[in-house]
Amino acid sequence: MTQQRLLRVGQIVPSSNTTMETEVPAMFRMREYEFPERFSFHSSRMRMKKVVKEELEAMDRDSDRCAIELSDARVDVLGYACLVAIMSMGKGYHRTAEARLTGQTERNGAPAPVVTSAGALVDGLHAMGAKRVSVVCPYMKPLTKLVVEYIESEGIEVQDYIALEIPDNLEVAAQDPARLTEIYKRLNTANTDALVLSACVQMQSLPSIQKVENEAGIPTISAAVATTWQLLRRLNLTSRVEGCGALLSGRY
Repeated sequence: MTQQRLLRVGQIVPSSNTTMETEVPAMFRMREYEFPERFSFHSSRMRMKKVVKEELEAMDRDSDRCAIELSDARVDVLGYACLVAIMSMGKGYHRTAEARLTGQTERNGAPAPVVTSAGALVDGLHAMGAKRVSVVCPYMKPLTKLVVEYIESEGIEVQDYIALEIPDNLEVAAQDPARLTEIYKRLNTANTDALVLSACVQMQSLPSIQKVENEAGIPTISAAVATTWQLLRRLNLTSRVEGCGALLSGRY
């Protein structure tokens, strides 16, 4: 009997995040029905309770420690699972963070590629050829505007957005993902190339991604879907997971 290939996936997560350690493994587990690879998941946490700029900056400074800890476990790939922490640090910062954290794994003698949710979202939209998007965010309006400006700085027009204005990170996770099937209808989606149903790794959306895509007839993604897509690419694996929207269709 051929031994199955086991790959270790590391995630750097905010201490109050409860979603990326459920949605990302769920997508990888769905993939296992079709492909032979198997995965284990490992996390290191950065302290953060309120989604405000000061806490996000302090949290980001702690990400180096997390990368080193996860490289101690010899993970095969690393995901930095906080989109707004990266985007609030300045335009293009995902490239800086990915290079810095990859360098930490290399200096620790266990090199591993690093993916950020911010970079994955931008790269995923580009891969799908999306020039114009509409976005749902749970953040307060000032942070939502930072996210919008960051996406636009990467050459993608944000046609419309919704800010749900939920400051507490645990409250963000407590939102019913089924509500997104109604919330997105408040967006202007005329001539929109893609919907970002959750531009936040903490706001659950996985059960609604395919439903909204089918109903709206518009490719629909989330920060978690984009992160999963990018993790699979860095592992040189086929990025196909059934029922998770266009980006994970295997075409990209």
